[in-house]
Amino acid sequence: MQAAKRGDGCTEIYPTEVIEITVGLAFGVWITGLPASGKSVLTAALVRHLHEAGVDAVVLESDALRKMFARDATYDERDREYFYGAIAFIGQVLTERGIPVIFDATANLRSYRDRARQVIPHFIEVYVDSPLEVCIRRDPKGIYRKAQEGKANNVPGLGAPYEPPENPDTVVHGDRENADQAAERIVRLLGGRGFVA
Repeated sequence: MQAAKRGDGCTEIYPTEVIEITVGLAFGVWITGLPASGKSVLTAALVRHLHEAGVDAVVLESDALRKMFARDATYDERDREYFYGAIAFIGQVLTERGIPVIFDATANLRSYRDRARQVIPHFIEVYVDSPLEVCIRRDPKGIYRKAQEGKANNVPGLGAPYEPPENPDTVVHGDRENADQAAERIVRLLGGRGFVA
């Protein structure tokens, strides 16, 4: 940087060289599965392992985003269509600016996840496969209990359909697979595709 006096006595600072910023190869990872299948645990592990590999990713977690964008969510198909379209767009904007994104979201219909795949060139889909009975037994947020009590009609796996990926890039067995080992496998998959150095 250099400084120069202007005629009015003010000092003007300007760069003496151009600094080139290279935007890295950003990607999107959509982690899908039934509620309580183990998506958030896997997401946390993946964030850690990516950080160790020198990659800092932004997590788009559906419950957190709903509190900001859809506080009065009905969770019907129209509501979900709008919501998942919005987070796919956010992911698109971030990856276009070189920021890797992890979607931690059930997105119970394939069309919701396919929308993100269409707009994010470097994209993988991870299916956390856990039996419904295991998810119901875990139920950390009480959503299955509410569905069984008739207080929630749109819970994926009970009152609403859940469409697992037809061709996921990888499958994690959330009822028996170690999250750290699964995260390492995902990082290797990203590396194999050239998304992570």
